Amino acid sequence: MAAHRKHKQRPLTGPAGRTAASLALAGAATATAGAAAGSAHAEPRLTVAQVKSKVDRLYEQAEAATEKYNGAKEKADDARDALDALRDEATRRTERLNTSRAALGSIATAQYRAGGLTPTVQLALSSDPDTFLQAAALAERTAAHQASTVTRIRKELAAIAELRTRADDRLVDLKARQNEVAAQKATVQKRLTAAEDLLDTLTAQERARYAEQEAAGDQGRQASYGAARTDGAPARADRSASRPATKAPSSRAAAAVAFAYAAIGKPYVWGATGPGSFDCSGLTRAAWAAAGVSLPRTTYTQINAGQRVPRSQLAPGDLVFFYSGISHVGIYVGDGKMIHAPRTGTNVRIAPIDQMPFAGATRPV
Repeated sequence: MAAHRKHKQRPLTGPAGRTAASLALAGAATATAGAAAGSAHAEPRLTVAQVKSKVDRLYEQAEAATEKYNGAKEKADDARDALDALRDEATRRTERLNTSRAALGSIATAQYRAGGLTPTVQLALSSDPDTFLQAAALAERTAAHQASTVTRIRKELAAIAELRTRADDRLVDLKARQNEVAAQKATVQKRLTAAEDLLDTLTAQERARYAEQEAAGDQGRQASYGAARTDGAPARADRSASRPATKAPSSRAAAAVAFAYAAIGKPYVWGATGPGSFDCSGLTRAAWAAAGVSLPRTTYTQINAGQRVPRSQLAPGDLVFFYSGISHVGIYVGDGKMIHAPRTGTNVRIAPIDQMPFAGATRPV
């Protein structure tokens, strides 16, 4: 019986070898991925409360960025107005300088036409020495005046040029800051979009719980102050509803409160100051403007515009501020409530001042 010989395995080379190696590597990668998938834990879903907390935080960041934008825009507008005023003044002064130069040119031309004669010779040849002496004295005074005028205007133009350069530098700086704020706003908006996308993943039951938490956090949405309309229009205040009994300390404060009540239901729009929409500081500024009082544009400047008031002594018309960065403001109306423009996607409404971290209060004067 013939013995069976075992064939020796030879390693694959050439194209066949490369193909086999590729298949082996692919198989190993697949096995590794499968093992990783089997051992890794799925990212846990956020709870409804966690989603709400994240969205609220993003809205707070967006409003803080809005107030910084408002401040930068106001300063940029002021710098632009100052620059335009400087340019107008420089134009007027340049025209006066040109007029002075023309007058000096006329004097020089007259002297040239006189043949460059010395005053002594002109006096000797003059048929009316008294008239000549008077004219000579006037010409001397005029020349001195013109020279003084030219010197003064040149100095003024140099000063204006310096101011214009400084204003340009300031405007460039403010535009850079405004662009920075806009970029920050865009970043926050991306986060808000991500949060909205996350809300879309909630079930109907989870959405209902989220809505309940929203309502609990904003107790100002009360039927007595205007329920949502069935035609899709913004909620408006019920003018016949009872208002807090606390009276405003002055006629101006009463006027500001009346304006705030009239604004209930108007949409929040960042950067808006009315009359159709408002952001938080835009609303308080417009309310007090209706009372004849000018307030700064931003929350962090409005808190210093007036007399500081302790929380225990709040009266209707007072400005109430929230968060450590002074990024939100409302107008107090009494009974622990305020009227404010909350955030993007909402309308001006009444809400309790307890729903946000209280930071201080001011009474405009």
